[in-house]
Amino acid sequence: MKKVTLTNSPEETVALAAEVARSLKAGDAIGLIGELGAGKTCFVRGIADGLGVKCYVKSPSFTIINIYEGGRLPLYHIDLYRLSSASELRETGLEDYIYGNGISVIEWVDRAPELAAQCCLVVRLGCKGEGVREVELEYMQQSCSSVP
Repeated sequence: MKKVTLTNSPEETVALAAEVARSLKAGDAIGLIGELGAGKTCFVRGIADGLGVKCYVKSPSFTIINIYEGGRLPLYHIDLYRLSSASELRETGLEDYIYGNGISVIEWVDRAPELAAQCCLVVRLGCKGEGVREVELEYMQQSCSSVP
């Protein structure tokens, strides 16, 4: 099932993602696709808000994974931007976190199509103007609950 919506500010993007987070359960993985500056990390901030995580969420571009705890479930924020192959993904050990006891949100999931196919939700973000984002939510599996 797909739903496409426009958000008119970063705050609206965060609010949409927070609503999505409320239906997530342990082991759910969300893939994010979008160009640089499309709002992927902003969306993760909303997931964190919806889970009750109180930490500031920043992009894990150089660390590859940031782990946030203290909410309803742990949040594993993963960034595949710097990875160039599926074998490199396996070497990092990231698969130990994905589908574990928390929620995994994977930026640049299109760089690992086999991983994208296993996500319960794929979110595509696109810039449509100053602060305006087109957000496509595509629920891939029944494991993620309802479309907000």
